[in-house]
Amino acid sequence: MRKTFPFDDPRHKPARVVEQIKSTVRKYLKRERRKALPEGVDFWDFDCRTGKDEATAAEAHVSALIAAIDTAALAGWETIYIEILAKPGRRTPRPKPEESAAPHLEED
Repeated sequence: MRKTFPFDDPRHKPARVVEQIKSTVRKYLKRERRKALPEGVDFWDFDCRTGKDEATAAEAHVSALIAAIDTAALAGWETIYIEILAKPGRRTPRPKPEESAAPHLEED
């Protein structure tokens, strides 16, 4: 999804417009996560960018999208550009702790 959302709508109050933008983003993420995973993939990951427009958009983590919408609304922006691109993600196993790396303390 690559979309520029306006914050002003003559039919709705500004707080309601912000909630509509958040709802649209949440619905899109939910819809993308429901898609079938390709073989060898563990989950859907997302590349996200937000900003005043496409040229000034900066990378953002998917968990920071809602906060970015709130920040833009409080800053008085007229629009916010949101880009969310799904990509396959693979979990990496946690490294096993080495026994020799952590010396055991013995009590006397």
